[in-house]
Amino acid sequence: MQHKDRYDLGETPPLGHVPKYMQAQVIRRERYGAPRTAIAPEWVPTPSVLKPDEVLVWVMAAGLNYNNVWAALGAPVDVIRQRERDTWFPDSSDFHIGGSDASGVVWAVGSEVTAWAPGDQVVVHCGQWHPDDPALESNEDPCFLPSFRTWGYETNWGGFAQFAKVQAHQCLPKPAHLTWEAAASYTLVGATAYRMLTGFAPHAVRPGDAVLVWGGAGGLGSMAIQIVRELGGQSVAVVSSESKATACMRLGARGCIDRRQFNHWGAPPSWRDKVAYDAWLSNVRRFGAAFWEALGERRNPRIVFEHPGEDTIPTSMIVCDTAGMVVTCAGTSGFGAVVDLRYLWMRQKRLQGSHFANDSQAQAFNDLVCAGRIDPCLSATFGFAEIPTAHQLMLENRLAHGNVACLVNAPGRDRGVA
Repeated sequence: MQHKDRYDLGETPPLGHVPKYMQAQVIRRERYGAPRTAIAPEWVPTPSVLKPDEVLVWVMAAGLNYNNVWAALGAPVDVIRQRERDTWFPDSSDFHIGGSDASGVVWAVGSEVTAWAPGDQVVVHCGQWHPDDPALESNEDPCFLPSFRTWGYETNWGGFAQFAKVQAHQCLPKPAHLTWEAAASYTLVGATAYRMLTGFAPHAVRPGDAVLVWGGAGGLGSMAIQIVRELGGQSVAVVSSESKATACMRLGARGCIDRRQFNHWGAPPSWRDKVAYDAWLSNVRRFGAAFWEALGERRNPRIVFEHPGEDTIPTSMIVCDTAGMVVTCAGTSGFGAVVDLRYLWMRQKRLQGSHFANDSQAQAFNDLVCAGRIDPCLSATFGFAEIPTAHQLMLENRLAHGNVACLVNAPGRDRGVA
């Protein structure tokens, strides 16, 4: 039987046949800028040559994450140039295929892969590291390895294409009860949140712990609220609308704080200007009182779940309980956060950075989803042709709360033609 060298969306090759070309939503350096124009459909060569530990996945759907907005902008990192210089994962491709969440079908496997076979239905997490990294021999947490990379951002061949190339350990069983799009939407934010809330002993969520969750209705926040709930903690979510507060309460939040009631965000005035600093601090304390009211008791958060960064870290470090932890995985409002060190050292608080998750943490979170204990919170699904528009909406903060997925090979809304 003669197989084709390319397949339109809606067509499926015979299982195991790898066509010469595939459709992908591609970023090129000459197009860096607004996602609506930086990301464009193209036919590109299928990554048919697999290393011994790699898997080729026929992508059914892919999740939308902010890292592909950054990739489209070409800032703060030129991802294509960065890969050219990468000693662990060198890639001379003059394009980038983003997408750090995916669901799909295993299509081909490398020579050393035994855990997966063509036909298996999987979800893909985004943690990659080099199997020859010497630090692996010391049982180092892979997240701390020099070779640790985010697939679909720091490496190529992500989920916004008919085929994705991943390492075998990135694959996890697809929850049988979920659609392809729901299954594609949760792994990056969910595993990230799981590590933040469980991975930094002794500051793992315990029964009864109070936890402040910034951006509670977003992708990260919606996962964090549910993880806290499952671990027996009590979360208070920060939101910006009544509808988002309702969504957070439905997920198990104890209460909510409307950030629109405060205007002290960002760096505080200099402590040398006592009048201005005290005025700012009074607003922080008012925010702390709002946390007590939402929680229903006068108790500060033992853990603060951070990701806005520049606007919120100054407040987080003050309202966090003595001997508590502020843990952050991002800086969506900016990277130049200011910390009043008096609260850090005198009250022995911890400011902890966190970056995605290791295999065991990703597996533990996926197990919760497979068991039906965590809702992926899929709020919107786009077609393949709408992937540039979806990223533009994300940049403009115009997406619905929760998580968002884009169909690739899965049937659904109008796909468009590359």
